Amino acid sequence: MIIKKAELEAVAVKKGQYPEDNMEEIAFAGRSNVGKSSLLNLLTGRKSLARVSGSPGKTRTINFYRINDRFRIVDLPGYGYARVSRSITENWGDMMEEYLQNRTGLKKVVQLVDIRHAPSAQDVQMYEYLRHYGLDGLVVATKADKVSRNEMAKCIKVIRQSLKLAPEDLIIPVSALKRSGHDRLLAEIEKILEE
Repeated sequence: MIIKKAELEAVAVKKGQYPEDNMEEIAFAGRSNVGKSSLLNLLTGRKSLARVSGSPGKTRTINFYRINDRFRIVDLPGYGYARVSRSITENWGDMMEEYLQNRTGLKKVVQLVDIRHAPSAQDVQMYEYLRHYGLDGLVVATKADKVSRNEMAKCIKVIRQSLKLAPEDLIIPVSALKRSGHDRLLAEIEKILEE
């Protein structure tokens, strides 16, 4: 798959602000500072489609990007950042629940984890949440350039065990810096959309 066109369609904090539920969607979820914005920019070939921030926890909205006028990539708000107030954290849960439960076009949620660290309790909780909704099965291990080839296999094994992935569940190592792994991810997205 080649992404030729990508545009921000909607920024939402509640259902009334979502675009019409008339297109397939692939959502991306991950902790704040996992590199989600960098990954989305890499996938779309746009330098600043998703805003990359020096301070984690900036994305507190659900951002809908229209891709090739064929499907949407949905950027879910990052979780797990300590400086975000409790009221925002609680609101995040309601916002996520509303989106994951009721969005008929949603095909899959890509869970992002940092390859250098074992998944956090919140990563595990998020993946269980996705499993509950049948949206699991695809994990991206970001910042793959930060580990050696030898370490990569070990790191992937830790991620697989921590998230209790099924043998058929995929982990794709990606590096936004080295621009690697995104082709495989785009091929998987293409497969999901064709199912």
